[in-house]
Amino acid sequence: MKNRIRERRLAKGWSQEYLSEIVGVSRQTIISLENGKYNASLVLGHKLAQAFECAIEDLFIFERDENI
Repeated sequence: MKNRIRERRLAKGWSQEYLSEIVGVSRQTIISLENGKYNASLVLGHKLAQAFECAIEDLFIFERDENI
């Protein structure tokens, strides 16, 4: 699943460390999310959307061929 986390984070001028503190995860989790190596849980997705003041759908791009 692709996402726009890095794009949104940079637009706000936030570091990975700052975003990780806001949503309560490690900086490594933010790195993995941004690199597409980790898919966020629904709870984390919601926290990220709240942090960026947007809808979850604005952050995550679901591709039709993904296994669900």
